[in-house]
Amino acid sequence: MIEFHHKIKLNLKNPIEIKEWITQIITNEKKKVGEINYIFCSDDFLLENNMKFLKHNTLTDILTFDYCIDDIINSDIMISIDRVKENSSIFSTSFLEELLRVMAHGILHLSGYDDQTEEEKKIMRDKEDYYLNKISI
Repeated sequence: MIEFHHKIKLNLKNPIEIKEWITQIITNEKKKVGEINYIFCSDDFLLENNMKFLKHNTLTDILTFDYCIDDIINSDIMISIDRVKENSSIFSTSFLEELLRVMAHGILHLSGYDDQTEEEKKIMRDKEDYYLNKISI
């Protein structure tokens, strides 16, 4: 089950379509949907959790907690709406496109993709682009 939780005001249109899209990503990556919680929050909330759980004193757009069992995707995925807004401006994309990219990014990490090297970053970006082209909202 995929659920959306709000720690910050966010008017997420088409949540059913977005959940179906996330399910398609998981299925296409040969995984199964377990319990996935997206937590939409502020920079402050995400930074507090980044320091608490990962000991990182840095802002980020996403924290992905991996509770996967075998091929079943289970996770809490925290997304900073403040970061998404800023990044959409920096990268000249819409807020929704950037939000969807980050949402897919977390699922791709849980599916086994990494983004530490330049080659891994390119593969991750190509996968994100591929899945972004699969949704029309």
